[in-house]
This record gives sequence, C-alpha cells and structure tokens, in this order.
Amino acid sequence: MPVSVQLLDIQNLYKHFGGIHAVENASLSIEQGSITGLIGPNGAGKTTLFNVIAGVHPPDAGTVRFNGEDITGRKPHELFARGILRTFQIAHEFSSLTVRENLMVVPGSQSGERLVDTWLRPRAVKAQEEALSVRAAEVIDFLQLTAVADELAGNLSGGQKKLLELGRTMMADPKLVFLDEVGAGVNRTLLGAIGDAILRLNREKGYTFCMIEHDMDFISRLCNPVVVMAAGGVLTQGTPEEVMSNEAVIEAYLGTGRKHQR
Repeated sequence: MPVSVQLLDIQNLYKHFGGIHAVENASLSIEQGSITGLIGPNGAGKTTLFNVIAGVHPPDAGTVRFNGEDITGRKPHELFARGILRTFQIAHEFSSLTVRENLMVVPGSQSGERLVDTWLRPRAVKAQEEALSVRAAEVIDFLQLTAVADELAGNLSGGQKKLLELGRTMMADPKLVFLDEVGAGVNRTLLGAIGDAILRLNREKGYTFCMIEHDMDFISRLCNPVVVMAAGGVLTQGTPEEVMSNEAVIEAYLGTGRKHQR
C-alpha cells in the first residue's frame, strides 16, 4: 500500500475582516497526488481560505506549510515559483491574445522579456519561444482546444475559458493547483471535459488539486477526500458519501449557524 505524503499542512488559520471572522481556526492537510474537494454553504470561508493560502491575504494567525517549508504569508509570485497555482471562479484570460499566446506568456523569466537578450542573444530567445510554442501545442492537444488554438481568448465560451485556465497552470508544471469553482457557469458537456482533464492531469502527470465546487456530482466523481467548511472552520472531512450523509453537514447546508463572509 503506497505511503501518503503530506504536501500542504494548514494549522489554526485565522482571517478576520473587521468584525467578520471569515476563517476561524481552520486546520487541514492535502496529500500529494490527491484531488481534495472543499465544500460548504455560501459564507463558509472557502474562497477566503484559498486567498490566504495563495498569498492574496495575509493570515491573522496560523501557519501554512508546503513540503515542510513555512510559506505563511508568502506573496503569490513566490508561491508560483514553488509550483503553487490557483484559478479563479471568473476566468482571468488575456482577452486580446489568442489561446496559444495565453499559454506561451505563462512561464516566468523568459529571455524575450529582457531587452538586452533580444539584442545580444536573439538565437537563445528564438529557441526558447519555439520550445514554448511546442509546449503550448501539447497543452492545446491535451485539452482538446485545437479548434480554437488561434482564436482570441475573449471570444471563448465560459467552459473553454476554464479549460484555458487549466492549460495555463499546465504551462507552469505545478505541484499544487487550487481550482475555485471550475464548473461555475459551464455547460454539462464542457464540465465533463474539464473533469476528464483534471483526472488525467492527476493520474498521468501527478498533479495535486484542491477544488472549491458546489456541484456535488462533479465533486463525487473527482474528489477524495472532501473537506466541509462551515462558519469559517473545518466541520468534517471524509469520502463524498460520508460527508453527504453526515447530519452536521446537512444542517450546515440548511443555513443554520452564524453568518460569515465567503
């Protein structure tokens, strides 16, 4: 039986906005190679927890450790360099660039970004661009976006934009990806394609995912374990079947308890 390896460890995390306790003493861990679901009623603190982990908001207390390293309060670009990426409920594509170009701009420290390299090392710049183009083509093929590869990203459907966001994470070869409602506003056909892509990335490339989602059929298909948040903290976790039959989870989804900002 394979030994589980803890990739992310969150202990006693707090985040308050004035008198609003958005995250309240939250602790959880994410195992390497897992797809962890994060569910809970609106206002449970899910997105705020993502934002604290991803460096958007500094925590008021608590620790976040990644591969044993304390990354509490690190900035998003520092986490990006460590292989921690996130997507957003509303896709953040470059609308005036094509799908292919959106993918090629992702990797950091490109030679072409430095004017001196374009003058003194043009061959190196061109070689890197060609390598990025090949990599982008592989991602486009993997995600079955070939038909829109040279379409402006702003013209894509909502589901295609979500696939593109997933592709942008692939260009950075991440270790841990946070997905914020990847299925929101997506039709069932494209949602199935997104789910297939996530499963393939997990099984074939070893990506670890943590995802906020309200669609329990989607969560049940992809995730194990599922972590349930309520009132800013972790209520319980287990398999999809276990959490959805838990009386405390049912009560939380019926709207009892004090209200917190999401």
